[in-house]
Amino acid sequence: MVSRISDLIGYTPLLELCHTETGSRLLLKLEMYNPTGTAKVRMARQMVLDAEARGELRPGGRIIESTSGNTGLGLAVVAAERGYTFTAVVDHHACTDKLRGMKALGTELVYVVDDGTEELATAAREELAEEMAGGQDNTIFTEQHNNPSNGVGYFPVAHELHQALDGNIDVLIGAVGTGGMLCGTTRELRTLVPGFTTIGVEPKGSIAFGGPAHDYYQSGTGTPEGAEIGALVDFDLIDEGVKVGDIEAFATARAVARTGLLIGGSAGGVVHEALIRLPSLPPGSTMVALINDGGEKYLDTVFNDDWMNARNLIDPAMEREIDETLTKLRRI
Repeated sequence: MVSRISDLIGYTPLLELCHTETGSRLLLKLEMYNPTGTAKVRMARQMVLDAEARGELRPGGRIIESTSGNTGLGLAVVAAERGYTFTAVVDHHACTDKLRGMKALGTELVYVVDDGTEELATAAREELAEEMAGGQDNTIFTEQHNNPSNGVGYFPVAHELHQALDGNIDVLIGAVGTGGMLCGTTRELRTLVPGFTTIGVEPKGSIAFGGPAHDYYQSGTGTPEGAEIGALVDFDLIDEGVKVGDIEAFATARAVARTGLLIGGSAGGVVHEALIRLPSLPPGSTMVALINDGGEKYLDTVFNDDWMNARNLIDPAMEREIDETLTKLRRI
């Protein structure tokens, strides 16, 4: 029994999605089994705990963050259980259910633009959040993209993987947004497991691994044009960076759903790249994909044919191809 929602964070399950004839397997670290249905509650708690330890956040204080949803949901839970006010600076690129969830948890939502457009406004959000927190007593801008506590919050993921797999990890693959999850997990895991490879995945249109820059619909990941690459994106920890387009990412999420598992859109991008690489791995390899969140928050978008068709994102032929790949690899 626990006394706080945040005490339920961690020890999320591993699911073998599929395997090859040579014994290589793709395991999914299912972070949707955390409170709020996302990995980011891990770093949200760590950022608050460290701010308290430094004396920057005291009883009755206020937390401000720029968020596309999942970090905000995590901070909303931590703020609610610790008696803080939480203000989330958001835009309409965020999934509606994430915004509704934050509001239900008592969050004050401040829209950086309120003209109804879906444009991703990361840089403007960050600027406004910093401005709102500036000079205010007992108020912190957690600044997730540049807060070292973000990465530290994912150290337990490394220990969970090491414990569950007895150190048998050959490839770690995950999305790169703030960089906290993939780089934080990698940093700690390399103290426990030698010789594994880390692969970072960002949307096509994101700039962390180079251009060209353009708009994309994958939510909560990547670095859009005009935003600075976060300090937590440590290229020394990422052996290879790759890009996956929205169509491929969403087709994969939709195909995985037909195995009985709902994953988010950016997680679809991670699994898409993992499925491409799995057959060429040395026999008996273990690849672990970090699945940041579940698909329940994307029922109005990624899993909505009308929304997908309106943005020319749906590709039935690609979905069928991925379906066939999964069916083949799951029957071996």
